[in-house]
Amino acid sequence: MNEEISNRLYQEGMTLAPVKKRGMAFFIDEILLSFLLIIAIGDSFFEAQNVEEMIILTNMFVLEYMAMKVVYQAFFVMQYGATIGKIVMKIRVIEISTMQKPNVIVALNRAVIRVVSEMMFYLGFVWGVMDPARQTWHDKSAKTLVVNA
Repeated sequence: MNEEISNRLYQEGMTLAPVKKRGMAFFIDEILLSFLLIIAIGDSFFEAQNVEEMIILTNMFVLEYMAMKVVYQAFFVMQYGATIGKIVMKIRVIEISTMQKPNVIVALNRAVIRVVSEMMFYLGFVWGVMDPARQTWHDKSAKTLVVNA
């Protein structure tokens, strides 16, 4: 990790969030968004006769689901510095330059690149596990870090 970033985190009394906490926050957010998708497509989902019909139905709404993810991530990170999953896991997102929660442009950038990373077989997330600063592609793009709250 960059020595300057390490020093700033130390001065602010912050520590990087562990990969396990980030993974659990991701899981919580994905489950929440999946339930929201099921509620949004409502009766059609429950009227499906088999799993194949459920898969076909959810695939019909993939663009809407990606848009929902971007809005969810951007709004919560901009407004609270964390998604619901991150709040539960007591971690938050900060801009490296200000050490504060991201502004709207940074949060939107981070949300869009996050969805792109998911579409690329989660390679950006794997990158974050191996990175000394634990920065995923969306963190690097938005110049953010995830720290313990």
